[in-house]
Amino acid sequence: MKTLDAVVPVYNEDAILPELHRRLVEALAGLPCQWRIIYVDDGSRDRTPELLADFASDDPRVAVIHLSRNFGQQLAISAGLAATEADAVVLLDGDLQDPPEVIPLLVDKWEAGYDVVYAVKRDRKEALPKRILFTLFYRILRRLSSVDIPADAGNFSLMDRSVVDVINTMPERDRYVSGLRAYVGGRQVGVEFERAPRYAGQPRQSPLKLIRMATDAFFAFSELPLRLATIMGFVVSGVAFLVLLNVLYQKLISGAAIIGWASTMTSILFLGGIQLIAVGVIGEYIGRIYNEAKGRPAWVVGSSRNLSGRTAEPAGPLHGKRDPA
Repeated sequence: MKTLDAVVPVYNEDAILPELHRRLVEALAGLPCQWRIIYVDDGSRDRTPELLADFASDDPRVAVIHLSRNFGQQLAISAGLAATEADAVVLLDGDLQDPPEVIPLLVDKWEAGYDVVYAVKRDRKEALPKRILFTLFYRILRRLSSVDIPADAGNFSLMDRSVVDVINTMPERDRYVSGLRAYVGGRQVGVEFERAPRYAGQPRQSPLKLIRMATDAFFAFSELPLRLATIMGFVVSGVAFLVLLNVLYQKLISGAAIIGWASTMTSILFLGGIQLIAVGVIGEYIGRIYNEAKGRPAWVVGSSRNLSGRTAEPAGPLHGKRDPA
């Protein structure tokens, strides 16, 4: 019989976890396969660890990975992927905006022969400004990226074992899992779903974290920002050369007075802005190279339960804590 793991990153979700777990178990129970749930606690500071411990104690099919601190959603997902050995893996967020009831649809497509089945948001139950920003992000990323990343497809997906194995070999630390999933290729198909509003509480992804994720996606899958910096340099140099010819013409041929400080300051400020933009773009890439070169583990596992001796690489449990199951 085939096996399926559901990987769910959670962070301070004690108000949602009981309902999430109930609906997730109900959705998985009707599948014709052996299943397991892997919750990845991304350094929660509320009652989330206690609730997860109760789930794991009551049901051996529930595994829990506690990261030593908050590493961010993308690395929490990666820790879960590193710990799974199932034939297929479902990723979904822990805020119930990704309905567990859609999982059987993803499994049906997988059994039909697809390697990746990603869920496409048909509608978002969020504030208008946030919907607009997400729509722009997905469209711009798709236009800039060298990889065909589907629009409106986030973490919610099912991946075959072969795809998970390839993603687990990728050593990069500034990760955008949806992009890595698209990079692997294979037979991929989308399934539309209605994205629900957050079940309870406030979003755990702050605007700064969302911006960070967006920049990671842009710079990880596109070299266009570097090319744009080069293009801007050529354009500005061309404009400056034309201005120089005009100045020489007025000075040496027409004898007209050269315009004063306003045009000079405008030119200086314009050139300075272009230079700072180019340096900033280069700095973003250099910063990511530096982050990779340090060679630190992307995440650290504090402890785990019901993983049968496995730890979520690349770093094992701290302080000698062992998997009790």
